[in-house]
Amino acid sequence: MDEAAGVQEPSGETTDLRRLEEEGEIAADYLEELLDIADLDGDIDIDVDHGRAAVEIVAEGGSERGLRRLVGADGEVLDALQELTRLAVQAKTGDRSRLMLDIAGFRAGRRAELAEVARSAIAEVRASGNAVALDPMNPFERKVVHDVVAAAGLASDSEGVEPSRYVVVRPA
Repeated sequence: MDEAAGVQEPSGETTDLRRLEEEGEIAADYLEELLDIADLDGDIDIDVDHGRAAVEIVAEGGSERGLRRLVGADGEVLDALQELTRLAVQAKTGDRSRLMLDIAGFRAGRRAELAEVARSAIAEVRASGNAVALDPMNPFERKVVHDVVAAAGLASDSEGVEPSRYVVVRPA
């Protein structure tokens, strides 16, 4: 109980939500500074998605091309910025962050592409009864595939060593 306010502490779930929102705010401040330094325009949206802070830099009128430089080829720059942002959050909170960063809708678009790749693999596994190995993917991409496969009632595992780690889709 908070003696000064005379109110009871909220439940753990509310505390977790507040912590994730705080991560998003810290990340937004960090990314605002980055955008200022890079002289890029963008709005920052903060959300909580699947138990993790989610931050997206969205294009302001005509600034999408500039933001695409922050994505890089195949999202490499975005992945690096996500790690740097997670480190900035960790430096402020003292806790490891699982924050997800998207820029100009890149991850959202990639998620849709990966869901289609997963559905094709699922169809192939169901038709043949054999496991199907997919191309190497980063952790974000593998998670998307694992989620789609699990929702379809099949099994999947990650195999290999970074950066060549890949998903194998198997019958349940």
